Amino acid sequence: MLKNYLKIAFKVFLRRKFFTFISLFAISFTLVVLMVAVSFLDHVFGAQPPETKLDRTIGVFHLQMKSPDDNNTWSSPGGYKFFDRYARNLPGVEIMSLLTDTFDGGKVYSYLDGNKIESYLKHTDGEFWRIMEFTFLEGGPFTSDDEKNANFVAVINEATRKKFFDGQSALGRTLEVDGQRFRVVGVVANVPYLRTIPFADIWVPISTMKTQAYKNQLLGGFNALFLARSKADFPMIKEEFQSRLKQVEFDDPKEYNRMIGYAETLFEFMSRPLTNSRQEEPAKVGRALATIFIIMILFMLLPAINLVNINISRIMERASEIGVRKAFGASSWTLVGQFIVENVLLSLIGGAIGFVLSRFVLRAITESGFFPYADFQLNYRVFLYGLAVAVFFGLMSGVYPAWKMSRLHPADALKGVAR
Repeated sequence: MLKNYLKIAFKVFLRRKFFTFISLFAISFTLVVLMVAVSFLDHVFGAQPPETKLDRTIGVFHLQMKSPDDNNTWSSPGGYKFFDRYARNLPGVEIMSLLTDTFDGGKVYSYLDGNKIESYLKHTDGEFWRIMEFTFLEGGPFTSDDEKNANFVAVINEATRKKFFDGQSALGRTLEVDGQRFRVVGVVANVPYLRTIPFADIWVPISTMKTQAYKNQLLGGFNALFLARSKADFPMIKEEFQSRLKQVEFDDPKEYNRMIGYAETLFEFMSRPLTNSRQEEPAKVGRALATIFIIMILFMLLPAINLVNINISRIMERASEIGVRKAFGASSWTLVGQFIVENVLLSLIGGAIGFVLSRFVLRAITESGFFPYADFQLNYRVFLYGLAVAVFFGLMSGVYPAWKMSRLHPADALKGVAR
């Protein structure tokens, strides 16, 4: 019987090409968009090298200084002075690292054989390499002693090795960056642009900055990372950090007298715009997740509503066919089963098309170079969830109209009358 159902289904699909095309387009397009969105989220928040310890990592990515009357606000990444004086030795923290914000003035230029080379530069301490787990192709990281002694050493990525050294071994060789010369001590695999914390082309010690003014700044271009002993220590770390904010001594208390900020995960920090959370209040992670979930459900409902309308029209058109089959003894369940098979088959075909298109689209985005070093991959688990939802909605959109039509009296069905 199933074989006959499949034969009939394919004949129906070919006979009503427009309805078939619309249904397949809705299912496959929805899955493609879902896969692209999930791949982007995975690139930003997923635990993948070098951020393999995200479950134990929180940071401070933004701070605000407030005036006594709250009329003036200075918002910025934190300053080295603030973190060095008030954020060290937090209880529950195994390792603390300071690093510059790559996207806050981290773009630098070099000149090689008359060609201008653009690079992203990040200043870090030696502890940075203990929190992150980079894949080293050559050499190793610079150390805390290198940072302490202001040694002009650098770790570069694979792309930078290709630009400066034509892909040859770079270990021990020097390169000029923003007017300074560094000796290469390590080469790592490229880190995707969307991995905002570890991303850079070149990493050098903080102490090699051109000016030492950073040591006196409460705000200005730095992030702090804390590797907790366990995730259970997060509440204690966050609470202690809040108490440290109250201890900040300001250069001019009449101008600024209050520091606001949070130790939080990257997702918590980036969820603030989504939930319209103020800097003065903790991130509303639950609301952010609920918002993302609702958006995804609403997006998945679009093809479902489309399928409902198409199936109702398609089944109503087949009233005479239903009448003939009932007149020859076909039961209501047989007719409903036929429509269920058609909907499931249509959803599976749409899913297969969506799967192929997703791979092409993600590969095209990767090869476009719009997001440097990104390698977007298909998340098979999420794809299967999306396909399951499409099949579910396909079933729901076809069962009721099919059941309703299958219960018509043969004479009414032949006349095309639906009650």
